Amino acid sequence: MQVEIVTIGDELLLGFTIDTNAAYLARTLAEIGIEIVHRTTVGDDEDRIAAAVRDGIERTGAVITTGGLGPTSDDRTRPAIAKLFGRELVRDDGIVEQIRQRFWRMSSAKMPETNIVQAMVPTGAHVLENRHGTAPSLMLEDEKGRWVIMLPGVPREMRGLTNDTIIPLLRERVGAAPIAIVSRTVRTTGIGESALAERLGDLAKGMDGLPLAFLPGWEGADLRLTSNSLPVDAAVRALDEAAQKLREAVGSFVYGGERDDLAALVLAMCRERSLTIATAESCTGGLLGARVTAIPGSSDVYVGGVVAYDNSVKTKLLGVRDASLSEHGAVSEQVAREMAEGCARALGTRVGMAITGIAGPGGGTAEKPVGTVWIAVAGAGDTRTLGRVYVGDREEIRLRATQASLDQLRRALALL
Repeated sequence: MQVEIVTIGDELLLGFTIDTNAAYLARTLAEIGIEIVHRTTVGDDEDRIAAAVRDGIERTGAVITTGGLGPTSDDRTRPAIAKLFGRELVRDDGIVEQIRQRFWRMSSAKMPETNIVQAMVPTGAHVLENRHGTAPSLMLEDEKGRWVIMLPGVPREMRGLTNDTIIPLLRERVGAAPIAIVSRTVRTTGIGESALAERLGDLAKGMDGLPLAFLPGWEGADLRLTSNSLPVDAAVRALDEAAQKLREAVGSFVYGGERDDLAALVLAMCRERSLTIATAESCTGGLLGARVTAIPGSSDVYVGGVVAYDNSVKTKLLGVRDASLSEHGAVSEQVAREMAEGCARALGTRVGMAITGIAGPGGGTAEKPVGTVWIAVAGAGDTRTLGRVYVGDREEIRLRATQASLDQLRRALALL
């Protein structure tokens, strides 16, 4: 089965909101053998919504839309598609009552009358219950068997509805797909895309008919293998074997697979070794600590951190020597080392992690340009340091610094 996706909203066209819905649908539908052949984004205009859906139906006979099902005047998906199918919108009192009850359960509040528009259903439509929000999903099908499914644009609601209802519904239509679109991801960090390709050699061209994609980002470069011509079992075997070849070729730069988070992996390694962590941060301003504490259960490993932005905090709380600051500067290997050792000492942990750098856009010099970062990890065997000059804007530099810090700890722990 081939399907097209139409995502709807001015905020998507203007770039204020990143379209994560289409990506999620493409990944999720591929797992049951449905191929996404076209993706379109349109604004909150009734004629353009109708035109995009009409074109999709004419090409593939199957369209999924997200967005435009809310209660406000800019939510135009429902009337646009009803008109396209030649259907009238009729109030469904059962949906009205469901919305009223949801408002009462969630906030003990009365439902605004504007929400009644969400209960206007095209005649002949199948109403797909939304247990995650107020806007029901709708499915319309014409006499030729061509159909459109309308999903809400709120990502949490869209994902919930997709998993609860859309996947089971489409799985019935597809049946046991003989061919599946399956991927494997090998996650690397600490090595650039071009160096990674050189290290892989001929493997960079793909292997055994499985194309390989390089997906660089601030976390590192992901290697994505995809099978789109094999049955599920054969695809899984081929991908597992190919992914293992990649891991062996890339070596210690590999830290995980699929959606693995380096912070979660490092916390698990510390937990296995009964190690506790403290952090000291300058240019990242607590971002490293935030990444660690975003992981559920981090409290049994992470004790706390110090944001040592001013030099006085480095000296008073972390014990960084004045002589080190005056001789080497705040952004230096020596100061990073003393910050890491100082935070472990101050907070009573086995491991201390420190980041100091120049995130920009100002503050750089010829000797220490913007992007210069020094990282230290103390207590996991010894004190390891790393100096880098990262490219990117302020946020990218800060994020890359946290990833490198976690990777230094990962490498140190692997030796214990």
